[in-house]
Amino acid sequence: MTTNVPGIDPTVPPSGPGCMECELARAWWFHLRRCAQCGHVGCCDQSPGRHATAHNASTGHPLIRSYEPGENWFYSYDTGEMYEGPPLTPPEHHPLSQPTPGPQGRVPPDWLAHLH
Repeated sequence: MTTNVPGIDPTVPPSGPGCMECELARAWWFHLRRCAQCGHVGCCDQSPGRHATAHNASTGHPLIRSYEPGENWFYSYDTGEMYEGPPLTPPEHHPLSQPTPGPQGRVPPDWLAHLH
């Protein structure tokens, strides 16, 4: 399998176990996405913050990968399509002990009402 895909750097580790911006704001997320180019972990578009898409808009990095356990799909902001791609530097998902939505202790009881 080739690892020379524009927009994917399989050697870069993820930025952390959760959405960087939500962590700074002490906010919460629904699902997590990892930038395939720089490793930035942001929350999905259903999350209140939509930080993965905001990262794409500010950097132009075209591809994300799911950062959820059991999911290994890539998504292209440029084409709007899903793809398969190379393995990325571990960890390939958030910690199994971290609930979805997460993180524990910051998710409001009415979290479903806050999804997009």
